[in-house]
Amino acid sequence: MLVHRTTRPRPKDPDPSVFQRVQPSFVAPRAAATALTITWIGHASLLIQLGGMNVLVDPMWSERASPVQLVGPRRWVAPGIAFDALPSLDMVLQSHNHYDHLDDATVRRLAHTHPSAAWVLPLGLGAFVRNRGVRAEVVELDWWEERDLGSLRVGATPAMHFSSRGIGDRGDTLWCGFALSQPGGSRRVYFAGDTGFHPEFSAIGERYGPFDVALLPIGAYEPRWFMRYLHMNPEEAVDAFRAVNARLMVPIHWGTFKLTDEAMDEPPRRARAAWLAAGLPNDGYRQLAHGETINL
Repeated sequence: MLVHRTTRPRPKDPDPSVFQRVQPSFVAPRAAATALTITWIGHASLLIQLGGMNVLVDPMWSERASPVQLVGPRRWVAPGIAFDALPSLDMVLQSHNHYDHLDDATVRRLAHTHPSAAWVLPLGLGAFVRNRGVRAEVVELDWWEERDLGSLRVGATPAMHFSSRGIGDRGDTLWCGFALSQPGGSRRVYFAGDTGFHPEFSAIGERYGPFDVALLPIGAYEPRWFMRYLHMNPEEAVDAFRAVNARLMVPIHWGTFKLTDEAMDEPPRRARAAWLAAGLPNDGYRQLAHGETINL
C-alpha cells in the first residue's frame, strides 16, 4: 500500500459543486401497478416504485459512512430525497452490512416512521434490524432464494464482496444483490449490490431477466490490486450489464462518499466511455443526478 501511494498518488478531486442534486419526481403516495420509477437518493440508496409498491434499497441518510459521526467518509451531496419526504414504504431491501450501505441511525428512523415496511436481507442480518426497532416482517434470503411480498417477487442474487462491521465478524453475515419482479408481469429490476465482477451475472440474467433496468455499481475501485475482488470498475460494470440481459443501465455507488483512490468524477466518465466503446445504444445508459427520477 505504501509503495502504491508513493508511485501512484491520488488524483485530484473536483469541487463538490459539480455533483448536481435535483428535485425528485417519484409518484406520491405511490405509482400505478403498471408503472416503474427509479429515484437515485445517492450512493447505493434508491427508491423503486414497482407493482404499486414503494421499495427502498440500502437506505443511508447519515452524514458519514462510519461507526461514529465525528470521523469517516462524509457526504459530498445531501440525500436526493429528504427523509421526511419519503412516501409510505412497503419494503426495504438491504444488501449487506457495511457502513456506507447499512446505517444504524437510518434503520432506527425507518423502524419508527415506516413501521409496516417489510425488510428483506441476506442471511444473518435479521437480528440487526430487529434490535433497532423493526417489528414488521423480516425475511432473510440465501443466494438464489426467493420470496413473494405483496405484489412483488424478491430474489437474492450472488455478489462477490464480504461483510464486516468490526473486528472479528468478517463473513458472519451474507451479502447479495436483488432481482425484483412482478409475478406474471413483465417489469423487472436488478440491483447488483456491492460486488466485484463475477461469473454469475449471466446466470442472474438467465434466471431473472430480461430486466428493464440494471442498477450497477461503478465506483470505489482503486487501487485495483486490492479492490478488484470487492468492487467493479466502470469497464467491468458495462461488461456486467451486457451479461445480465437488461435494457437500461443506471450507474450507482459513485459521487456520494469518497471511499477509495480514484477521483470522485472519474467513474461516470469511464463508464460512459466504456459504454460507447462497446457499441451499446446511446439511450441505454442513464446517469442520474442525486434525487433524479426516471419513469420507465
